[in-house]
Parts: sequence; C-alpha cells; structure tokens
Amino acid sequence: MPEAAPSTEAYLMLSATLFAIGLIGVVIRRNMITVLMAVELIMNAVNINLIAFAHRLSSLEGQVFTIFVITIAAGEAAVGLAIIIQLYRLKSTINVDEARILNG
Repeated sequence: MPEAAPSTEAYLMLSATLFAIGLIGVVIRRNMITVLMAVELIMNAVNINLIAFAHRLSSLEGQVFTIFVITIAAGEAAVGLAIIIQLYRLKSTINVDEARILNG
C-alpha cells in the first residue's frame, strides 16, 4: 500500500516554522553572514508556500514563480557576499552595527 503524501497544512506549518526562524535570525543576530543566511531561510519558506499551493491548485504558476525566486536569491547572495567582503576590507568586521555608521 503506497504512503499518502503529506497534506498542504503540513507544508504550511514547515514554511511558517522556517519563516519564523529566519525572522528571528534577522532581528536578533549581529553577524552579517548570519543575517544573510536568515534572509535565505525566509525566501525558502516562501518557495515552500508557492510549491504547496501550486500542488494544491494543480497549477504550474507557483512552480515557475519559485524558479524566479531562486534566481533572485542567488543574485542576492552574490551581491550580499560582495558587500560583506568589502565591508570587512574597510572596517575589519562584519558586525551589522558597524555597517550602520557608513550611512552618511
């Protein structure tokens, strides 16, 4: 007998958990690399939602949109790491509070 696939609610709970962990990581952490990883967790939570609803509605739009989000996340990671490297070269730290003094 084949196993039943997890319900949409299970995927939504997983997505909400990942989103909450990512949000806590963005709010609490001071290390820029950790904040960047937390933003990636948030984007992955959105992707899980898109795929779950696309499967529930038997539609491909959510899956196509997920591919776009993954592409944007890759670009965001590349630009974010470049900014972190430049900040480290300038200030010798990757603390978020140190980056705030560069505003003006």
